[in-house]
Amino acid sequence: MAVLLFKLRGVPEDEADEVRECLATQGFETYETQEGFWRLGEPAIWLRDPEQFAAARRVIEAYQAERAELLHREREARRARGEADTLGRRLIHQPLRLLLLLAGAGAILALSLLPFLGLG
Repeated sequence: MAVLLFKLRGVPEDEADEVRECLATQGFETYETQEGFWRLGEPAIWLRDPEQFAAARRVIEAYQAERAELLHREREARRARGEADTLGRRLIHQPLRLLLLLAGAGAILALSLLPFLGLG
């Protein structure tokens, strides 16, 4: 009976492709399930042979450690070049979003305080 090896929900497509490639090059026999039209299913990679589960998990964990290190180095390089995505840059590039978020937070705060201020 197949075992769930790697959930794909929320995983970037490039990472999913690399995980598939790692498993295929190591000779693991897998198949995938999709979430379906109503998004009720579990998009995942399943391992056909449960006895290979520990070895397959080691391959995935090694890949994820390598990917995390690569992404960390890339983020540090962007920070060193002054290209890092910061709060200030986001506010400058998306001012409308900031205004909508502030308006929403203000509305929630006002609705929450109305009963205590005797105005509602």
